[in-house]
Amino acid sequence: MNSNPLLCTAIANHITTSPQQRISFAQFMEMALYHPEHGYYSSDAVKIGFQGGDFFTSPNLTSDFGELLAEQFLQMWEILGRPVTFSLVEMGAGQGLLALHILKYYQLHYPDFFAALEYVIIEKSPTLRQEQQQRLQDLPVRWCNLEDIPSNAIAGCFFSNELVDAFPVHQFTLETGELQEIYVTTQGDEGDEGDEGDEGDEEVFSSTGRLPTFVEVTGKPSTPQLAEYFDLVGIDLASGAYPDGYRSEINLAALDWLSIVADRLQRGYVLTIDYGYPATRYYNPRRSQGTLQCYYQHRFHDNPYINIGRQDITAHVDFTALECWGDRCGLENVGFIQQGLFLMALGLGERISGISYQKQPLSQLLQRRDALHQLLDPTGLGGFGVLIQSKNLEKTEISQPLKGLTLPE
Repeated sequence: MNSNPLLCTAIANHITTSPQQRISFAQFMEMALYHPEHGYYSSDAVKIGFQGGDFFTSPNLTSDFGELLAEQFLQMWEILGRPVTFSLVEMGAGQGLLALHILKYYQLHYPDFFAALEYVIIEKSPTLRQEQQQRLQDLPVRWCNLEDIPSNAIAGCFFSNELVDAFPVHQFTLETGELQEIYVTTQGDEGDEGDEGDEGDEEVFSSTGRLPTFVEVTGKPSTPQLAEYFDLVGIDLASGAYPDGYRSEINLAALDWLSIVADRLQRGYVLTIDYGYPATRYYNPRRSQGTLQCYYQHRFHDNPYINIGRQDITAHVDFTALECWGDRCGLENVGFIQQGLFLMALGLGERISGISYQKQPLSQLLQRRDALHQLLDPTGLGGFGVLIQSKNLEKTEISQPLKGLTLPE
């Protein structure tokens, strides 16, 4: 398989030096994606886009996505009373395309807001940060770490597009009705493949012929937060509806991230766009194998133990968890809507209908129309969730509905 041997060795060494010689799946996923030298997002392995990429995002399709988002941020600035400085903090900016589309749009159409705007990018990947800095070198953008922003320092909006799905997740399964965590250990040489482990059922995947095989074992949860999570989102795993062997994910990292965001936001909004479900759909008993997916060269599968360090690993987002945890952190739920409806409310329909009046070659017009329809497709990007939360808004500000959440009657 096409794994990074240095990363596989690093993971195996971490397992060997860990208690019980195993690590949680969240630790495995953290290393696979974010190891400082060899992780997927830390190395040159990460590729986004249509040509030679592993996956693409909405900004890869068309600048319209960023321009419509820009209309929403503009209204947020107006609702907050047009402050002299409005901070727009993009977390996980990919190739920098979304920032480029937003800033160019403001520069051309809204110079007053452009002058008031402080655009900040939070980017963990050094490879992507370098690409962003090259693409945005002529625009007023600054980069920093989320942890470096002081408490209550931001008046404006924190936002992300397809960020939370890449946070490391814990995996669990049910054994005789009990919550058990899924851990990762090593099997030794590939010739040992298929042996039984000391604890729980295991599923064997070969990472590479030259390296130890990574193997799953089950055991007691590594933290009580895993059981507490289901109290947070209102899911009863002991209801009798969930069969033995039921398996899914828990994204504790998303809660930690939202805690930091809420602490750094003094006043304004948090806007999160991603693929996912409310908890009742996420943990539907019929979705018995969870949502974990891997992306490699525009193909997806569910085996995280191949192409290690060379593929993206994601899990769908539990939006109920973000809503409930946000409430505990002082964030008010403004609204949740599908991306297609959100963009239509911001003017996507008018852009589609106006294509026929544009003087461009037919091939370009058809390509743009296809891109806009992809943003609407309820089975694809249009089915993504858009969650908006707020903090410290006045009653008069809360009473002003956001354009993206205002559906036509």
